[in-house]
Amino acid sequence: MSSNLGQLKNGESGIVLNVDGMGAFRRRIIDMGITPGTKIYVRKSAPFNGPMQVHLRGYELTLRRKEAENISIKVCEE
Repeated sequence: MSSNLGQLKNGESGIVLNVDGMGAFRRRIIDMGITPGTKIYVRKSAPFNGPMQVHLRGYELTLRRKEAENISIKVCEE
């Protein structure tokens, strides 16, 4: 099942399919290591569409929910 990173709940994980967007935003996301094929695990998610903390490639990263919605993922069933 594919969706976007912003839709995942705490404790869920997925594999990046695509990073939408253009220009500096897309380049910044890719520079942070969010590239197709990367597994991402949602550690914490703030209420009311606040930021979310994710774990990928051995480090923690906090993203705005609007940024996370531009990252297409395939949900992992574990």
